[in-house]
Amino acid sequence: MGTRIKIIILLFILVLIVIIIGNYIHGFLIKKSSINENNYTYAEGNNNLAILIEVDKKKLSLIDLKTNNVIKTYAVATGKESTPTPLGTFKIVEKAKWGGGFGSRWMGLDVPWGKYGIHGTNRPGSIGFNASAGCIRMRNKDVEELFDLVDYNTTVTIINGNYGPFGYGFRKLRPGDRGADVAEVQKRLSLKGYYKGSIDGIYGEGMKHALIEFLKNNNIPLTDTIDRDIYEKLGIILME
Repeated sequence: MGTRIKIIILLFILVLIVIIIGNYIHGFLIKKSSINENNYTYAEGNNNLAILIEVDKKKLSLIDLKTNNVIKTYAVATGKESTPTPLGTFKIVEKAKWGGGFGSRWMGLDVPWGKYGIHGTNRPGSIGFNASAGCIRMRNKDVEELFDLVDYNTTVTIINGNYGPFGYGFRKLRPGDRGADVAEVQKRLSLKGYYKGSIDGIYGEGMKHALIEFLKNNNIPLTDTIDRDIYEKLGIILME
C-alpha cells in the first residue's frame, strides 16, 4: 500500500475519532444543561403523580393518578387574606434549590397572573396558617422529599372549599385585580362574545372594555366594578 493511501486512511480514522468524541461531548453537555441549567431542574413528568392543595385544610396531598391513591400528605401554610393563594390547576415549571425565606427548595407554578410556587421556609411555626404572600409553604424536610418525588410538568390543583375559582367568595373585582375569579369572569365574557383577550386572570383594559359593552347591551348601569349582581347577570351563582 502506497504511503499516500496510508496517510489518507490515517487521516480518515482521526477525523472519525474526532467526530465520535465531539458527538459524545455535545450529548453530555446537552444532558447536563437540561438537568441543571441555572440551578433549575427540568425533566419531563412521567411518574403519573399529581398534587392537590386544599387551602382551607392547609394540606398538600400527593396522588398517584394510576390508582387514585394518596401517597403522601403534608401540612402547609397558604396565603394571607390580603395576598391569597391562587386557585386553579397549574403545572410545575421550575425546580430549584433556593435558600433564605424560601427554604431549601422551590417549585414554581405557571400561574398566569403572578409568580407563585411551593417552597420551604425558615419560619416552620407558620405552617398550618394563612401566612404567606400567596405561595404554599412547607417544612424544609417535607419540601425536599416532595421535590425529589415530582417532576417538571406535574399537575398541581389548588382548591379552597367547594366553589372552585370562587373559593374565597364573591369579591368585588376592580381594574388591576388578579386571580382565578378574574379568569372565570373573562371566560364568561368570552363565551358571550365580548372579551377577545387571553384568559390570564388579570383585570386589564381589554376586560374592562368587554364588561362595559356587556353592561350596555343588557341595560345595566355602567361600572368597572364587578359585584354580586353582575356576577349573577353573567350566570355565575354560588349554590349554598
